[in-house]
Amino acid sequence: MALLEQELIETKKELKEYKAAAAKDRQDKLSGKEQVYIPVAEKTRVAAKDKQTGGDKPAAAATATAGVGQPALTLDDISKYVKNDIGFTYSGYFRAGWATASHGVPKSYAIGSLGRFGNEHSGWFDLILNQRVYEQDGKSVHAVVWLDGNVGQSYSNGMFDSSSDNLLQFSDMYVTTTGFIPFLPEASFWVGKHYLRNYEIQMLDWKAHKADSAGAVGLENIDVAGGKLDVALLRQDLDLYSKDYSTTTQVNTNALDIRYREIPLWDNATLEIDGKYNTANKSNNQKSSSYFALKDAWLATGVIRQKFTKGGFNELAVQFANNSIASGFMRISDANPDYGDGKYYYGEHTGGTALRIISQGEAYLRPDVIVANALVYGRGNDLYSYETGPHSDFETFRAVLRPAYIWDQYNQSGVELAYFNQKNTANDVNYRESGYKTTLFHTFKVNTSMLTSRPEIRFYASYLKSLQNGISQFSFADDKDDQLSVGVQAEVWW
Repeated sequence: MALLEQELIETKKELKEYKAAAAKDRQDKLSGKEQVYIPVAEKTRVAAKDKQTGGDKPAAAATATAGVGQPALTLDDISKYVKNDIGFTYSGYFRAGWATASHGVPKSYAIGSLGRFGNEHSGWFDLILNQRVYEQDGKSVHAVVWLDGNVGQSYSNGMFDSSSDNLLQFSDMYVTTTGFIPFLPEASFWVGKHYLRNYEIQMLDWKAHKADSAGAVGLENIDVAGGKLDVALLRQDLDLYSKDYSTTTQVNTNALDIRYREIPLWDNATLEIDGKYNTANKSNNQKSSSYFALKDAWLATGVIRQKFTKGGFNELAVQFANNSIASGFMRISDANPDYGDGKYYYGEHTGGTALRIISQGEAYLRPDVIVANALVYGRGNDLYSYETGPHSDFETFRAVLRPAYIWDQYNQSGVELAYFNQKNTANDVNYRESGYKTTLFHTFKVNTSMLTSRPEIRFYASYLKSLQNGISQFSFADDKDDQLSVGVQAEVWW
């Protein structure tokens, strides 16, 4: 504020001098005299500059300072000041585009196994509003509202309707604070509808470590032995089905989610250890034999992150889970480790376990060649499958590779190759599903990274082939087992 006031004073002073000079100039012209006028403020700047440089710089260079000992304010400085003074930020994300296919309506198939490039036809968005409501004495309070949803890319009508492709929801609504806990002054303490950040497998569009919340309380960024500790207690009620699927009842469920991250290992490498435990707070009626048994479930995740000196990174994750969370590992369209199936819980979960190993990242093979990858192997025993029923065993492998040639900072051309194969075994019957995808693309970009730079506009032609569909029973239009689609998609975050 002091800088703005000083700048205003100087401006008013110069304006007054220019007016006086203009009047004098008119008077000199009438009397036959004319001279170049330099305002007092400009003389002061020139003198100061000459003193620093010995007078060998032109007068124009002397405008770099706005008064003795004070830097000149730029529009960028003023913009940042105003944003900080208001304390409001607006950020978000969306993707949208056009596509058509060889057999009618273009369909997405097994995005969670074959990848999303050239294989997604939704218009997802996130809108995040963050307002600082208090800041004083080292304490701050921010109110955050996060809206997300989908805008359908098939019909022109974009009215929000839960029965259509157009959806809108409040994913977050919480207050976050710093400085209120004396012994943890740098930690963030928050209350409301919120959760710790999900760990996403970007190319497959699902979350490896995930926690949903209707209401929660959390503490983040606690310094512990060189790393950061995050803890949250979350509520996520589920509708429990009766065993004959005739009725549902709301069950109170809660989860404890813990993340210990940024633990240093070696050069440019860190370790993260995560754990989640879900439990149900059932009424006596909900414990009866007429309802499915809603069982506790846990998830453990370890992630090693390695940054490469030539750019790019790799993340290696190992996961273990049981009961309904482990059931999520075998989903083909996604593989989120959810406690329920959406808002519902059903099925005879029998205490089985599952293992999953994941690698994702990108690397520069040469300065003009980059390749991104997502590789997943998983297996589990004695689990409830939402497709093949109780006491299912499974084994799955998924691979997506995306090499590209970098023409320059703004252009890349490449191909995305994907393949998956999964077998579920239930009651001595084998159910198999497999398929592959080939996508040719050219992208307009703002940086060379595939996974960390946006905005991006993609032109693509994508061929999808379902080799076996014994688990999902999926088919394209006209009951075809393949589809060729072409399109263009924009994706941006800000």
